[in-house]
Amino acid sequence: MGLNLFWRTFFLLAILLVGSILAWLQTLRALELEPRALHTAHQIASLVNLSRAALLHADGIARMSLIKTMADQEGLRILPREPGDQFDLFEADNTLGQRVALEVSERLGPGTVVAQRVNQEPGLWVGFEINGDANWLLMDRARFSPASGRTWLIWMITAAVLSLAGAAAIARLINKPLQQLSFAANRVRDGDFAASHLDEQVATSEIREVNIGFNRMAQKLAKVEQDRAVMLAGISHDLRTPLARLRLETEMSVADIDARDHMVADIVQLDAIIDKFLDYARPDHVQLKTVRLADVVESCLYGVQDDPELKIHVSLQDDPHVLADEVELARVLSNLIENARRYGKTPNTPIAVVEIAARTREEWVLLKVRDHGPGVPPDILADLVKPFFRGDAARTHATGAGLGLSIVNKTVQRMGGMFMLANSSTGGLAAHIKLQRA
Repeated sequence: MGLNLFWRTFFLLAILLVGSILAWLQTLRALELEPRALHTAHQIASLVNLSRAALLHADGIARMSLIKTMADQEGLRILPREPGDQFDLFEADNTLGQRVALEVSERLGPGTVVAQRVNQEPGLWVGFEINGDANWLLMDRARFSPASGRTWLIWMITAAVLSLAGAAAIARLINKPLQQLSFAANRVRDGDFAASHLDEQVATSEIREVNIGFNRMAQKLAKVEQDRAVMLAGISHDLRTPLARLRLETEMSVADIDARDHMVADIVQLDAIIDKFLDYARPDHVQLKTVRLADVVESCLYGVQDDPELKIHVSLQDDPHVLADEVELARVLSNLIENARRYGKTPNTPIAVVEIAARTREEWVLLKVRDHGPGVPPDILADLVKPFFRGDAARTHATGAGLGLSIVNKTVQRMGGMFMLANSSTGGLAAHIKLQRA
């Protein structure tokens, strides 16, 4: 069902507790049903027998006085039973009531009737005979009524609510350290190692060990990230300085112009490859802010507007604004434009025609950069965003390091977007970018 750990733990505990309450309730009812029925039936039978014995041994005057005294002091009324009396049997739809009626009939003999209503008057009615005369003994039903279904229901609901509250507290207590661990893992994934420190003094030994291990791992990852940044800075400095010197020496010392141009082009390509490696190894954490997409596109086109190999058409609907890092987004567009310039030409023309279009859809901005080149085989589309992969089968004159589209994919994901490549139905390769709308 896709539940998180808190609700999964809560529901499991709730099922266990409610099941236990119901089982305990059923057990209690079963164990107290027989004793309660026997005790209630014994009381009723004793009252009837005592009343019958007292009336049998009293004369007429004393009998009337006795009946009045029983009604006034004990709430017991003796009434004659008429043949036309209409009555409802006592608790005919209740197991305990049926058992009480059966026990009373066995104790008082055949012909005994236990009713809960006679001639529409409620109460506990017992029909018995005194010297062949049929009578009713009416007593207060509350004196013998067991706990009602409503009482059991209220008690059960109260116990269930308290149990569920306890289950929620226990589930939260169990889930809290795991929730903190999940949050810290997400922060580490985003490159924020400082915010991922977990409490190493928790009471639970297993959680404490996990937190200590996670903190040590985060510290080592931070150290690795720091070492990587230092190493990349050193590589940039150590390689670019001799490359710049080599380029200067080449331009000044090589007499053959053609050879010199080729050597300078190779040096420039090496310098560009170093840039690609540095871009790919860039830390993952970025700061998102509102960016006007048209401004970013304009800044990217400024450097290539005079390129004779490029012809770019721009169509931005509704002047979209996105949540992005402006520098990173410009790097993405520059990579895609450069990729189209290199590989988006047709055999019939030396100019790469590139279309940049954007439109808004609900909370997203869809950006497309499309060329009109030969495209790529469908089976390698997914591989183009892998580091160092080059689609040589479709683009045989590729000379890069195979990191351009990998950098684009990684950068778009860092900004909370999605990146996808597809062959256009009318020819060429289309790069689709989905960014959050500001």
